[in-house]
Amino acid sequence: MGLFTPDEPYHGDAPRTGFDRYKQQLSDNAKRWMMVNLLTLAGAAPLAAGIFYAVASSSVLLLFPLSFLGGAVFGPFLAGMYDAVLRGLRDDPHSWWDNYKRAWKQNWCGSILPGAVFGMCIGLYAFMGMLFWWASTPPGFGTVTVYLFGLLLLLCVNSLYWPQLVLFRQSNFLRLKNTLLFCVLYFWRVLGAGAVQVLYLALLVLFAPWTLLLLPVLGIWYILFLSQLILYPKLDEAFHINDSFRTGEDD
Repeated sequence: MGLFTPDEPYHGDAPRTGFDRYKQQLSDNAKRWMMVNLLTLAGAAPLAAGIFYAVASSSVLLLFPLSFLGGAVFGPFLAGMYDAVLRGLRDDPHSWWDNYKRAWKQNWCGSILPGAVFGMCIGLYAFMGMLFWWASTPPGFGTVTVYLFGLLLLLCVNSLYWPQLVLFRQSNFLRLKNTLLFCVLYFWRVLGAGAVQVLYLALLVLFAPWTLLLLPVLGIWYILFLSQLILYPKLDEAFHINDSFRTGEDD
């Protein structure tokens, strides 16, 4: 589907780029990404429930352990979603279910700690957002700017860290080092990918609870697809992802 309408047949050997590539990816992979998205939402449920309970209880003491444990559960599911999106971007022909099982087998152990750390960050940002809501006076422009900038940095790092986790066997230090170098080398592209995610989250929050109805349809997969579509050409240039896949190094 292209913009959620059937895409036209494509003829020719030249690879698609830009908006044509966007439409092609949706046509080829949207249905399988939606299936993985449902599993990812199920994996995110403990984290969401823990954050909601901590925020409703106004308890930071509950927030950290619940976010940590919920994020640890969510980590392998998030890795599976990233794996599915990246396989789509490199035109993997295999069954989505076989790929998903393979992703779990390869990444579940290594994704628990990053998932826990990411869960704590999301919990902290959700709690701070509610503090803004509860405050007797609205937060100042500078406070909101710092809050959004921190969220932008978190999402930028997240968008580069998880692809490395599912694609390569590396140490966490090397992934973070590569993330920093990639951000420096392709600053505006990374910033654009992060800004798209911030805007998507802002729309979900501002128009809740109605936007929650879209989670089974768009949920997590669509924004990951958009951000990775922006980053993937440079990721492939830096890490030779497609070459590794064609030579059989990627299993």
